[in-house]
Amino acid sequence: MAIRKPKEDKVFDIINFIILLILALIVLYPLYFIVIASISDPDAVNGGDVTIYPIQPSLDGYARLFEDSSIWTGYRNTIIYTVMGTLLSIIVTVSAGFALSRKNLAGRNVLMAYFIITMYFSGGMIPLYIVINTLGLNNNPAVMVILGMVSVYNMIICRTFFQSNLPDELFEAAEIDGCGVFQFYFRIAIPLSKAIIAVMVVFYAVGQWNSYFNAMMYLSNKEYYPLQLVLREILLQNRLTDVITSEGQLADSLERQRYAELIKYGVIVVSSVPVLIMYPFAQKYFVKGVMIGSVKG
Repeated sequence: MAIRKPKEDKVFDIINFIILLILALIVLYPLYFIVIASISDPDAVNGGDVTIYPIQPSLDGYARLFEDSSIWTGYRNTIIYTVMGTLLSIIVTVSAGFALSRKNLAGRNVLMAYFIITMYFSGGMIPLYIVINTLGLNNNPAVMVILGMVSVYNMIICRTFFQSNLPDELFEAAEIDGCGVFQFYFRIAIPLSKAIIAVMVVFYAVGQWNSYFNAMMYLSNKEYYPLQLVLREILLQNRLTDVITSEGQLADSLERQRYAELIKYGVIVVSSVPVLIMYPFAQKYFVKGVMIGSVKG
């Protein structure tokens, strides 16, 4: 016999459903609008006529966007920076988090204090630029991987994970069986850390994929530009910035401006889709890993 819910519970469920539905619409509608705006007539978009469905749908914006060969170079560079940067960041961050979680590490409190200080204080942009230039990393694609390799915040999350899920008794038992620190790390700690590694992969990969400021600062060769800077260059090339001296220039400038409006939303879709595709594959571990350290009632 099914248990009937009290009236108060039904009202509570309905209110919860309505609130969650509103929040879902608030989150999803901007994404939906970007997609329909990217295939709609730019004049209709600028006039505010595009709200629920596309007007005069066309893929001309995407066609013109992908006609530019530099976008494929940008994709290639960004994929390389993201894969290499994420791989190195995971190796360093997870290893550092494991080491700092061990109570027998000499000076671990001093090291943690040193790392935490860097979260609040930095040398500034100009000293950093001088250091990068001195190291020969200026206009070197390696700068995109090396800078930002370690996030102290992510390292603290890894440290908390290892402290909570790998008790000292587990290490002592492995040590009795002849297992050293490196064996324990690679054979026990890493296999048990899939959840936190998945979280770190998402954090670092999204950060690397969206990174553009370091490229603006340290890369001058356009062959090294990531996708974000390539898309920025495409937009800037088609903005109405020239001095107009004739009707022909006016018509050309207006066409370029319309072209820029046509591809503006397509640029957002092109740069966001790979990240949106990646997230579902990590979702299984992401929810578990991101709740690490939370207080459970």
